[in-house]
Amino acid sequence: MPLAIVRSRGLDGLAAPAVAVEVHLAGGLPSVTLVGLPDTEVKEARDRVRAAIVNSGFEFPARRITINLAPADLPKESGRFDLPIALGILAASGQLPAEKLDAHEFAGELSLSGELRPVRGALAMVLAADGEARDFVLPTESAAEAALARPDGVFAADSLLAVCAHLRGETALPAAAAARAETLTPPPDLAEVRGQAQVKRALEIAAAGGHSLLMSGPPGSGKSMLAARLPGLLPPLETAAALESAAVLSLAGQFRPAQFGRRVLRSPHHTASAAALVGGGSTPRPGEISLAHHGILFLDELPEFDRRVLESLREPLESGRIHISRAARQAEFPARFQLVAAMNPCPCGFHGAPSGRCRCTPDQVARYRGRLSGPLLDRIDLCVDVPAVPAEALQQAPDGESSAAVRARVVAALARQQARQGKPNARLTTTEIDAHCQPEPAGTALLKQAVGRLGLSARAFHRVQKVARTIADLAGAERIAVAHVAEAVQLRRHQAPE
Repeated sequence: MPLAIVRSRGLDGLAAPAVAVEVHLAGGLPSVTLVGLPDTEVKEARDRVRAAIVNSGFEFPARRITINLAPADLPKESGRFDLPIALGILAASGQLPAEKLDAHEFAGELSLSGELRPVRGALAMVLAADGEARDFVLPTESAAEAALARPDGVFAADSLLAVCAHLRGETALPAAAAARAETLTPPPDLAEVRGQAQVKRALEIAAAGGHSLLMSGPPGSGKSMLAARLPGLLPPLETAAALESAAVLSLAGQFRPAQFGRRVLRSPHHTASAAALVGGGSTPRPGEISLAHHGILFLDELPEFDRRVLESLREPLESGRIHISRAARQAEFPARFQLVAAMNPCPCGFHGAPSGRCRCTPDQVARYRGRLSGPLLDRIDLCVDVPAVPAEALQQAPDGESSAAVRARVVAALARQQARQGKPNARLTTTEIDAHCQPEPAGTALLKQAVGRLGLSARAFHRVQKVARTIADLAGAERIAVAHVAEAVQLRRHQAPE
């Protein structure tokens, strides 16, 4: 039969639409024509496939070969189509039985020797095929991550020859096993941080409600050290959320099955571009905010980021998604991340320090802090000062609570939120805030007074209510008391330039 059809999948954002690889052999001078909107990587498959077929002991047909990747209007990228193209050529030339091809979906990059190399987005492919009956044949490394989402029906292959033996019924491919680590290195412990009781409290509140946090303090005060300990305060991800996070990481080729279920901590450098942070490219790829989906995005030296880069965070902070539009492509990625940021109080970093080392003028301090726009700061729930730690505190033995002790309170608070509203407090809508975040009369009066004195916007007003609700959940209280509101207001205040 001169025509063979092999099933595969492309990538379009986080989606993985089905692609039919159609191979037709005809008479004429030997040639290989590849159509269906392939990019350069896919076009190069012609040479890789030819060498892989010959080096695997098969005959490459000396005929006119036409390969169509359907649908024609979907851009095709990466080397994932090498394996289905090779199988289509072998089936169309009669070297491989074609009747078993339709029961499988294939993806894999071929080396010149016929070995299979891993591909990006294997987990997204399997998630997109949920409910379909076809089995997946993937490179061994890619199959291990795909098996996390689909324990049955995923086969691991090391070479083109092994796939052909499986289709011929000679030697069956092994079923892929999900690779999960038995033991993982625990995250850094909060007890290692000397002093900073107020900042540790803010970190606990941020973890308990999923709130964003901005820490301001001089160099060496422990801002980065504290941020690195936030993942240790959070419970492991549930299966559905872990799969979403893993699928996005898989698109970037950065997922490791051993890390499945762990919260991601992404910390891009302040020289990162807007495309690197929110995603982009001619073929849209996920950025740091999407790679931190269901995890933590830590932005150190926040004012050093380009102003346009920071402003691009405003919409995804609210919506939890990012929509990337290009002239010919549009893609949407999830971006439900928890923002943790750190900054110095002035250009030299020592503004307000008891040592009096700062020589920055008020105008310099104002310009430095003015790099952060009001609308962006308005979207940050907690703003806390991180003072320098005295030398005597550094020399004392650790006496603070461990991450495990704090995590127990955080887990209990999150359980209360799930039972009450089915989501963390940071994601409550206006209607849900009215239903679940109304304080007692004394707390309401204090909140109104804070709005007037601090000039809080409507968004900031609602965020104070949500933080107060989290503080009450940590205390195990059903109602939001005046003390809870007072602490929430105190953590909302952002130090103004002097």
